Amino acid sequence: MTGMKPIDLSVVIPTLNAGVRLKETIGALEEVRETMAVEIIVVDGGSTDGTRERAAALGATVVEAPRGRGTQLSAGAREASGRWILFLHADTTLEPFWSTTVSSFMRARGNVLKAAYFTFALDDASGAARRVEVLTNWRARKLGLPYGDQGLLMSRTMYDSLVGYLDLPIMEDVDMVRRIGAKNLIELPATATTSAERYRRDGYWWRPIRNLTLLALYFLGVPPRRLTRLYG
Repeated sequence: MTGMKPIDLSVVIPTLNAGVRLKETIGALEEVRETMAVEIIVVDGGSTDGTRERAAALGATVVEAPRGRGTQLSAGAREASGRWILFLHADTTLEPFWSTTVSSFMRARGNVLKAAYFTFALDDASGAARRVEVLTNWRARKLGLPYGDQGLLMSRTMYDSLVGYLDLPIMEDVDMVRRIGAKNLIELPATATTSAERYRRDGYWWRPIRNLTLLALYFLGVPPRRLTRLYG
């Protein structure tokens, strides 16, 4: 539409019954509006808790897509009109002043064919949570395999060159960062804090062990759709 300011950053958030956390997640994004034109796109996979209504009330564009993070992220990217896209989970909150770090990354010309992620943290003060954080951040830095919980920022140019997210029910984040390549991944000096609810529910030992087992099976060639049954 003529006269509209071009969008600098599109934030894509896949959701499934995420209404409780959505206000905090989207609220933390508002600071970026002071420095750039941004759009927030919530891609819902069939929520029954009013997620879509809450997202719309918070000013997000709401898109519906078949359930599955890969499918939902792909649908959000198709809707996005920004020069840069930030993929973010619905239970992840960015720390204050994150936008300064992201703006610096976006302005650097050499980063148009690189991607960035945030440092991982959990909203739990326990020692068990700290151990998970150390393991997760080690995996991202040493193996080039950040979790989707750490967010993923890249230019539209790079996203299109990678043919985007694939229609995968699980491991969509691993598939994407493997195609990006470790040498093209940069850790941003800002933290993304994710809800520890899943770890408290499944166990701080069991969940990481299960995740590592699934990752190993994926690298051994087990199809993601078979892994979904083990993931639960």
